Amino acid sequence: MSQSSARPLPEVASGSSDWPAQVAGAFYPAIAADIRTLVTEMATGVVSPAIDPKIVVVPHAGLRFCGRVAVSALLPLARRKEPVRRVVIFGPAHRLGFDGLAIHPATRWLTPLGPLGVAAGLAERLPFARALPEAFLGEHALEVPLVVLQALMPTAVEILPVLVGNAAPDMVADALRQLWGGPETVIVISSDLSHFLTQPDAQRRDRATSARIEDLAGEGLTAADACGFRPLAAALRIAASHDMRVTTLALATSADAGGDPERVVGYGGWAFEYAARARLADADRRQILLAAMAGLQVAAASGGCMPELRSTAALSPVLATRKATFVTLLRDGRLRGCIGSTQPHRPLIGDAFVNAVKAGFGDPRFPPLAPGDLAGLHLSVSILSHRRPMAAGQEDDVIQALEPDRDGLILQDGGRSALFLPSVWASIPDARHFVRQLRNKAGIPVDRWSPTMRAFRFRTESFAADMVEVTPSMLGPLQVVPAAADSVS
Repeated sequence: MSQSSARPLPEVASGSSDWPAQVAGAFYPAIAADIRTLVTEMATGVVSPAIDPKIVVVPHAGLRFCGRVAVSALLPLARRKEPVRRVVIFGPAHRLGFDGLAIHPATRWLTPLGPLGVAAGLAERLPFARALPEAFLGEHALEVPLVVLQALMPTAVEILPVLVGNAAPDMVADALRQLWGGPETVIVISSDLSHFLTQPDAQRRDRATSARIEDLAGEGLTAADACGFRPLAAALRIAASHDMRVTTLALATSADAGGDPERVVGYGGWAFEYAARARLADADRRQILLAAMAGLQVAAASGGCMPELRSTAALSPVLATRKATFVTLLRDGRLRGCIGSTQPHRPLIGDAFVNAVKAGFGDPRFPPLAPGDLAGLHLSVSILSHRRPMAAGQEDDVIQALEPDRDGLILQDGGRSALFLPSVWASIPDARHFVRQLRNKAGIPVDRWSPTMRAFRFRTESFAADMVEVTPSMLGPLQVVPAAADSVS
């Protein structure tokens, strides 16, 4: 958990540029070989999706309790396409209360796995942070994730550790902006989740916190949700501004690792990547498409009733993370149905499954599909990034800000709303016509621009396939079961 056993702290020679390990032997083994063995054991069976993180959130408790979640969170960094050369890590201060941000003047951090060099000159970008070495005495929030990362990384990295005290949200967010860097730099946010609740209560609270992270909604997070709520909330704000996509990699508690179920600590791991560059693995794409096709088959055989999607085994983390999707059905290149979600509220594979069935049987523009209508359908799935508000004081504000062929658009006014996917640019390439056609679709008058109009842009990852007959063996751990439910429409 987050406590260490009482023990003397390492002494530091006056003027030393090395900072010794503070919690080796308490939060993790003191011997390098034992650390590597433990991390290897924790990594066994971990499914690491094909993602390219810029930000990760990782727990920092004793490795006996949080190690598997910590490895799940950090393993994608070790497998990134672009090698990581610099790790900027923010974590909450546990041992000393102070205002603002603290850095350590040492030029190297020592762990049983060897030294970690501190990035030269990087701290100078934070003139509002102060050197406060006493805040790092006995502190585990930064050291534990760094040791796990050392054990996982194939090459050495330089670091900048930052402790967050009672800091204003704007200060932490500004610090992240100053240290953001390019593809060589990753941001690590160190935080545990709920503390000292019963197992059921902790699981409920942590699931709610996870949903907020997936929604990039950090406003209102408190210490009851996550001990590192300040850097976590700031990271979510920055991630939203950069249009990032979140994957929940792991969620567990100390009770899952043998701790007291009446007094648990929650742990979670998340990865954030740029939505414009994100791409699911081919296996995950195939699983989504097959599930959607199977849903259409079963619904067609049951008169349009929504079937149930079940899983007999753990799915890839990206499929289990909540994301918003649109599913488009085409026949001979012409629209045959399109339904979707504008905001995430279901796991990715479940959202695509439901929207596929609704596109086939619940789109009011078309009659419901019959069993004989499935052959020849072309099914496309679009994963939406988080929608970002646009300036919408005038129509030209929206038109000039749009990026043709890349941006999707949502318009809302007076209780009416409509959405165009980026694929619509292929048939409406002119930005002004694009906006006006969307207004017409929403039933918003096109002869004047309302002062209450709201506009949002988003990006998509899209993939498609022609309809095939899906057998149970093709679905792997998934099952599509007919449900005695009302018609989708």
